[in-house]
Amino acid sequence: MTDPRAVRAATRSSPLALYQTDLIAELVAAAHPGRDVTVVEVTTDADKRLDIPIWEMGGKGVFVKQVQALVLAGEADIAVHSAKDLPSETPPGLVIAAVPARADARDALVGTTLADLPTGARVATGSVRRRTQLQWLRPDLSFTGLRGNIATRLAQASDFDAIVMAAAALDRLELGIEADILAPDVMVPQVGQGTLAVECRADDHELIEVLGAIDHRRTHRVLDAERGFLCELGGDCDLPAGAYAVIDGEDEAPITIEGLLASLDGHRVLRATRTGGDDEQLGRDLARYLLDDAGGSSLLAS
Repeated sequence: MTDPRAVRAATRSSPLALYQTDLIAELVAAAHPGRDVTVVEVTTDADKRLDIPIWEMGGKGVFVKQVQALVLAGEADIAVHSAKDLPSETPPGLVIAAVPARADARDALVGTTLADLPTGARVATGSVRRRTQLQWLRPDLSFTGLRGNIATRLAQASDFDAIVMAAAALDRLELGIEADILAPDVMVPQVGQGTLAVECRADDHELIEVLGAIDHRRTHRVLDAERGFLCELGGDCDLPAGAYAVIDGEDEAPITIEGLLASLDGHRVLRATRTGGDDEQLGRDLARYLLDDAGGSSLLAS
């Protein structure tokens, strides 16, 4: 009998990305003893250019395209991503073969609590989604861009009244940072936030079967719903948007998804909720409601 095929995992080279890839390796090893996972690190152009806001570099996909390219070129077998970094459509030739159980999907305010932010406080975030929702809640706040890995951003936290980060990142790196965790009804998370997505080549049937053993059905379903929402908004949509889906019950129970679409200045924030069982289509239907019935299309045109 031949040894199990080793798996080459492409990932960004940040500490959080490497941690997440190690987690995938542990899950694969537990499901398939003796199968090794080796790491192929990629320092993306977006990781190098910290002086440019993400939305000016192209928004969704800037952190993943070079990682995906290694898999498509056969230089790696899988790509490990934070699902929130993925564009709405998977590139031809790739498939999301595994989505492990979701970590905390919420956002976190580091430095103080939302209730204790003083009038006119300076808040740092590189996310227009986070900025817009805080602006809607607190029009008095001012905002500054913030980029870099987790350690870089935390090192700058004392320069501001607060910074906003993903709660899952703080948990995964076990930094012991106190933070005000913002409930989804206060701040709708990014699509896929707290979730990992493992891509491989669509014709690699052996690896698709291997990765199927680490797929978490409930998390994969809610990610499909959230990504359906993002896809229906359209790849050219650069407005603040977010979606958060949950399943209350068994794995095949209906999904409830809340979606958000807002103007860049935070003056208009549209939110709605839908419940149903057709995962991706449910997210698409919610996006269509926000666009067609709630006035979202006028935001795209402005």
